[in-house]
Amino acid sequence: MDRVKNVAVIGAGVIGGGWIARLILNGINVEVCDHSESAQTNVDKSISNAKRAYEQLFSAELPDIGSLSFCSSVEEACRIAEVVIEAIPESLESKQSLFSEIESNTHKDTIIASSTSGILPSDLQLKMKRPGRLIVAHPFNPVYLLPLVELVAGNKTDKLVVDRSTEFFKSIGMFPLTVNKEIPAFIADRLLESVWREALWLVNDNVATTQQIDDAIRFGFGLRWAQMGLFETYRLAGGEAGMRHFISQFGPCLEWPWTHLVDVPEFTEELVNKIASQSDEQSSMYSFDELVRKRDDNLVDFISSLKDNNWGAGTTLKEHEKRLTEKAKSVLFEDRDFTKAIQTYSNTVPQKWVDYNGHMNESRYLECFSWATDNFMQIIGADSEYIKSGSSFFTVETHIRHLDEVHVGECVNVTTQLISVSGKKMQIFHRLFHEDGRLLATGEHMLLHVNLTTRSTSEPSKVITYRAESILDLHRMLPHPEGLGRSIGNKY
Repeated sequence: MDRVKNVAVIGAGVIGGGWIARLILNGINVEVCDHSESAQTNVDKSISNAKRAYEQLFSAELPDIGSLSFCSSVEEACRIAEVVIEAIPESLESKQSLFSEIESNTHKDTIIASSTSGILPSDLQLKMKRPGRLIVAHPFNPVYLLPLVELVAGNKTDKLVVDRSTEFFKSIGMFPLTVNKEIPAFIADRLLESVWREALWLVNDNVATTQQIDDAIRFGFGLRWAQMGLFETYRLAGGEAGMRHFISQFGPCLEWPWTHLVDVPEFTEELVNKIASQSDEQSSMYSFDELVRKRDDNLVDFISSLKDNNWGAGTTLKEHEKRLTEKAKSVLFEDRDFTKAIQTYSNTVPQKWVDYNGHMNESRYLECFSWATDNFMQIIGADSEYIKSGSSFFTVETHIRHLDEVHVGECVNVTTQLISVSGKKMQIFHRLFHEDGRLLATGEHMLLHVNLTTRSTSEPSKVITYRAESILDLHRMLPHPEGLGRSIGNKY
């Protein structure tokens, strides 16, 4: 499937707004149709929250932001869409009517994806002329951060649509989970509903408050579920003997009358008031927007840690960052402008980079330069594939000058100037700038080319040498950076 460039989103509530934010921050142009007065505000908030989260989450450079347009009709929104995402309230009749309208205003190959959290896709297809292109793509809030999207095909969904949908959602950093067969509420919501049902009984019977139930989840099994899910968690509970031992030990407990899995308390006014008042008291110290930011910050840190450990949701982030890097690398070397210092890194300073003084910690200056060096290596061809071939550059000496402060939420960028290339040696000079143009720091680095098998210095490949020397020919025309050679040992 060719890269999708244009998507229509019908409905701009919490889920629709999350879709829009994820899409445009992944470089996709979005046409929106939602006639509610709050639509623009909802979308603006979602995009703002997503930007804030992505600035902390991604180390790879995101593509240029996609365009966003609000349309007066479904027809206008769908006119050039390659994918249409429906995110209106859960009403079968409303969705069926909308799909008929979408069908008449889109190309026959346009994928139509419903965000329904439980309606069967075969029911959604009943009144469609081309039901084969409809699929359920059920996301989870916040859509811009949580990678899971459940893909559910109806009995008339084309296999090619499932494949194309899988590829599309992967391209925007999601984890598409194809459900084997249609079932109301699919997989995740059925699991959530069973926990929700039991929680209602615990509150109804005065066994626990809303906060006690949330604490039981977030301080206990929720942490295990977030990284291993249900079955792998219980596999470990069985010890080295595994799942079979766990079932033999704890399986009989399922016959005990612990839960109300097929029953639910009546939603009396008294129960509703109890749940609402307890929930209000539990969260009274935070505004809604503060809770959203805290949720996103925690998710960013957790997913980032999982990425470092190459586990769970972190693998999806890692794969998406790899795609983004490969996409940036795909710009032909010959098409780049090397007549000036090369833009090699940009980021917004996240909260975790700040120390007790309120400004960016000194170690993060080196981190910025490290990413800049990695990106420069990508440009000259010393990338992951080159490393797999058995060669790489190692930094053997670094000199950093800390010149100014930068604070949380402020944007920084690095430019890189190639100073010298001589056989196995390479010398580069980074400048870290504030968004207002202030020079924050400089980093001077000496690198050696190394054979990874022998761990000794070696000559770079002819391609690497050609690219480096081509850049150097142009960078020799640039003024020498102030402070160059102060510690590296070269005098200019």
